[in-house]
Amino acid sequence: MSVLKRIDVRHLRMGMFIQEFCGSWMEHPFWRSKFLLKSEQDLKRILASAIREVWIDSERGLDVEEGSGQTEEEAVAEVESKLAEAAAPVTSKVEQTGLEEEVQRALGVCQQARGAVKNMFQDVRMGKAIDAEQLQPLVEQIASSVMRHPGAIISLARLKNKNEYTYMHSVAVCALMTALAKQLQMDEKLVYEAGMAGLLHDIGKAAIPNEVLDKPGKLTEKEFDLVKTHPVEGHLMLLEGKGVGPIPLDVCLHHHEKVDGSGYPHGLVGDQISLLARMGAVCDVYDAVTSDRPYKRGWNPAEALRKMAEWSKGHFDDRVFQAFVKTIGIYPTGSLIRLESQRLAIVLEQSGTLLLKPRVKVFFSVKAKMPIPAQVLDLSSADCEDKIIARENPDDWGFGKLDHLWAGIDIPV
Repeated sequence: MSVLKRIDVRHLRMGMFIQEFCGSWMEHPFWRSKFLLKSEQDLKRILASAIREVWIDSERGLDVEEGSGQTEEEAVAEVESKLAEAAAPVTSKVEQTGLEEEVQRALGVCQQARGAVKNMFQDVRMGKAIDAEQLQPLVEQIASSVMRHPGAIISLARLKNKNEYTYMHSVAVCALMTALAKQLQMDEKLVYEAGMAGLLHDIGKAAIPNEVLDKPGKLTEKEFDLVKTHPVEGHLMLLEGKGVGPIPLDVCLHHHEKVDGSGYPHGLVGDQISLLARMGAVCDVYDAVTSDRPYKRGWNPAEALRKMAEWSKGHFDDRVFQAFVKTIGIYPTGSLIRLESQRLAIVLEQSGTLLLKPRVKVFFSVKAKMPIPAQVLDLSSADCEDKIIARENPDDWGFGKLDHLWAGIDIPV
């Protein structure tokens, strides 16, 4: 039986078995995340990366010195406590339209946005300057969908064709930034600027060869160093553009900074990073880790939030992260969860102000290990006695795509 402990990378030593890195797979230099540490070179690579903590399995390798690590139970309790802080009733305005209605409209917005962003990247690669004024209608369409029902376009934009990740990632971060700015009660102008910043934050990737961006495998250190130039490259591109305000410029340059100073390109710490750039960091990572890539399947939305909460003390600003959880829910649309009734369900949307009691669609019996007729439950309803007891990984159940269950339609990606 595994005995897992979360430790600081400074306490790693030869002979320990690394079970998991505490951070996005894009931040560590290893194809595998589970292996016995027996190379000084591997240790040096870990220490030089942005990873600050790892999980070790003391049954499969050496243990850490007493008092130097955190047990699995302690770590889980800490994460659940952090997420529970966001579970207080949400004060933002209830959605004006239902999920099913907005999915249809949001699908059209996503398809249009995909083409527009792809053209923008192609134009930049040909040396054309960006004109932010031409992007204004697109940002406004995305923002309008967010205002009608944030769960629709945010969840649809997460479902990307692997070869068009860069383009749809920009659309997704635009939607997430808009929703987060609204949650933080920013004025209309700032909400718009946040959306524009999300749309343009990764434009520097236009300077990175497609064979690196779409590589169906782990990047080499040289390739990763090349990708890490995109904030500076993008900032330069935006400076040469027309109508790009200071907020998109700042978010583009600093969305990979971390509050503990381990980010790039400038290693800024805490309040040295602007609020909008700290927002960009959370939105960028969430969409990245929940999206399928050529070399890795994306994490389930609820599991992604749990992992982000696990690393958030050095990675993200606490206030921004809490607001982000309120924005998309502790169990975001598309999350697979287990109910107390021992049924599996997919999360449809948040129920008013209660983040722990969303609307869900039940579709599978754990006891019988077989599908059951789909049934929609509002867990916040006074006559509903069921409740969520766990997040579930679709891969553990052998499920393929479950997106049609929450969207109500088959989604072309």
